[in-house]
Amino acid sequence: MGFDKEASSSSSRLDAAAPLLPQHGGAGGHLSSQPKTFANVFIAVVGSGVLGLPYTFSRTGWAAGTLLLLAVAALTFHCMMLLVAARRRIADEHPKIASFGDLGHAVYGAPGRHAVDAMLVLSQASFCVGYLIFISNTMAHLYPIGAGSPDSPLLTAKALFIWAMLPFQLGLNSIKTLTLLAPLSIFADVVDLGAMGVVLGQDASIWLANKPPVFAFAGPAEILYGLGVAVYAFEGIGMVLPLEAEAADKRRFGATLSLSMAFIAVMYGLFGAMGYLAFGAATRDIITTNLGTGWLSVLVQLGLCINLFFTMPVMMNPVYEVAERLLCGKRYAWWLRWILVVVVGLLAMLVPNFADFLSLVGSSVCVVLGFVLPAVFHLKVFGSEIGWAALVADVAVIVIGVALAVSGTWTSLVQIFGSSSNV
Repeated sequence: MGFDKEASSSSSRLDAAAPLLPQHGGAGGHLSSQPKTFANVFIAVVGSGVLGLPYTFSRTGWAAGTLLLLAVAALTFHCMMLLVAARRRIADEHPKIASFGDLGHAVYGAPGRHAVDAMLVLSQASFCVGYLIFISNTMAHLYPIGAGSPDSPLLTAKALFIWAMLPFQLGLNSIKTLTLLAPLSIFADVVDLGAMGVVLGQDASIWLANKPPVFAFAGPAEILYGLGVAVYAFEGIGMVLPLEAEAADKRRFGATLSLSMAFIAVMYGLFGAMGYLAFGAATRDIITTNLGTGWLSVLVQLGLCINLFFTMPVMMNPVYEVAERLLCGKRYAWWLRWILVVVVGLLAMLVPNFADFLSLVGSSVCVVLGFVLPAVFHLKVFGSEIGWAALVADVAVIVIGVALAVSGTWTSLVQIFGSSSNV
């Protein structure tokens, strides 16, 4: 969630993207204290999806949006702990499980790893599509360059900014080692928190002055839409196993994780509700574009754009890892990276709305990755030893997850194509 830090499913190549995490396996390595674990969870979860929450609340209603965030936070925590429990259960037999993909391979062999790989690649590439949508929409808002060509999504004002970025992204994504870009993971969260602080301050002042009409609950279709965005906003399942492995007090890891998730849920709820309360029906898909043109507002928006621009190569790294392993025998292939960057750019041009895209990714890929696979793995690991309560819980998560993935994906696609036809 750069903003959306995910561990690579197959190796530790993205450890550099989470610089607060110590290295695994070193004899003299230092494990994380509870405050540091709390901070690492925050870094792993909090991402750019938060900027779409106010618009989502304008669709679902402020009360429904808040309840959705709390429910998704609780379910995400539950599924994270399912992965931890499964890893601990087979630790003696498989002592070198360092990632979600490793667990999938230990439980289901090659198909298990491929399933996790596929979902992580889709999620990472989707995050980068979201980055380009955010950057291009923000830049088009700050620096209008004309209406472009409304007849072609590849020539709109937003698309022109993406075309301008592509040559630089091709160069950045050609770098074999991204260690020098790793510190941007910390910078990402500093900028994110600063942006949230500025937005909340302006939201409060605007709400006190205007108090536009708002509503509390919307219909089922809007709830499904909001659920997808909420799942996207809490996506961080790929980091839970490295985080638990590096926790000094593993017995209290669950308590620390629950506290961190609760804090993030409250922060998200406050941010989403305040943004909607301030602007009402006029809330935009990227809340920062609702801000005025003052120097602080412009500085925050430019800071977010610069951060995401340089974070994209880090986030694309696991995509390259899997693609080069499958197509090039693990050899570096600049041409393959260039093709993938162009594909991501073209997808960003074709998606008209930032929050709509968040809902689609959250409803499809993130639901499967964050809910369905952890429950499937947990059920397989414990097998006949699992109690009735845990069995019912796992099956319920799988069934509900699949149902939400199908219905939420359909709802999001309808919304995206509806938005496209209205452009």
